[in-house]
Amino acid sequence: MAQQHLDPTDPTARAVPGDALARYLRGQATEFLRALRLHRETGSGSGQNGMEDSVDAARALRHSARRISGSLHTFRPLLDADWSEEMRPELAWLSGTLALEHACAARLERLLLALHRLSGSAAFPAQSAASAVGGRVTGAGRGVPGPGTAVGTRGPATPTADRGNLTVGAAKAGALLERQLTLARTRAHSTALQALGSSRFHAVADKVAVLASEVPLTPAAAMADLRPLAAAAGERLTDAVTALPLITAGHPYNAEALIHGLSPDPAPHPQDGPWHQVRLLLRLHRYAGEVLHGNGAPLDVRLLTAGQALNLHRDAAEAAAAAASAARTPRIAPATAYALGVLHADQRHEVEAARFAFQQSWQKQAVGTL
Repeated sequence: MAQQHLDPTDPTARAVPGDALARYLRGQATEFLRALRLHRETGSGSGQNGMEDSVDAARALRHSARRISGSLHTFRPLLDADWSEEMRPELAWLSGTLALEHACAARLERLLLALHRLSGSAAFPAQSAASAVGGRVTGAGRGVPGPGTAVGTRGPATPTADRGNLTVGAAKAGALLERQLTLARTRAHSTALQALGSSRFHAVADKVAVLASEVPLTPAAAMADLRPLAAAAGERLTDAVTALPLITAGHPYNAEALIHGLSPDPAPHPQDGPWHQVRLLLRLHRYAGEVLHGNGAPLDVRLLTAGQALNLHRDAAEAAAAAASAARTPRIAPATAYALGVLHADQRHEVEAARFAFQQSWQKQAVGTL
């Protein structure tokens, strides 16, 4: 996250005119169109290089769509209301659809790595699970999958370790998770392909193409100052963080993330919702800073660490939910269910660790600056 040069709440600081928003949106629209062109050129490509290019193109599509949508939300008073309200949900639909396959692949890799770790087996011989598929591992065992399909995700982990090194229950749990998440990934792949070929997507692409040359600002935007709207985004983030149980999260191994772990309700933990909301607000906070000052400002490592902790929180929470869902599969062996229960508890502990890491990084930063 960029550390900004100006405090948007400082009345003596230089105003940032609406032209900065127009430049930013045009730039992101251009990046979107460039990624779309690359994706079309490599979508049917073969070989590892072609697949990697397609993955990068789809990732760039998601990133640009999120930045445009987030900026439309933060600075909506300065944009044509009808256009903005029509555009934002379409961009959110696109970025969410393109992210599904990647999420399934990354979730499977994360859970398989955790199973190997929990079963006491050594790391995959000669290479990690991530390098086996050309990706990288970041954070606490979170994998970014390697080259995969044409819609922008990298393939699931293909462990080279002998499954016999795992306990019987862990091996069967891994096989069950692989079947379920591979099926989910295949469905997500089909959904993404259908989305990219739909009239709905072409309508979004056409509007982004227009945005690359013409931004529908309101007449008042030319004389407006962007800083108050950016500051409001920071205040929403600060308010949301204040509502979090940071005192509890400041104590490691507080078991808060395990509360209601045995609840029969299959719905996600309600306690995760506020943390996920903070993650989204932190993203909007970052995008607002990019609009004000561009991408040339130095990175604020503390805020970057806070964002990474929230990403790990999301990944661990979703992985725990996947383990719990697999454990509800009818007629599985007790040893398999036990392994999945241990895996679920492990990921909920990862949720707790991510909350602790966020609390530590947030307390160290100067709250209220963009």
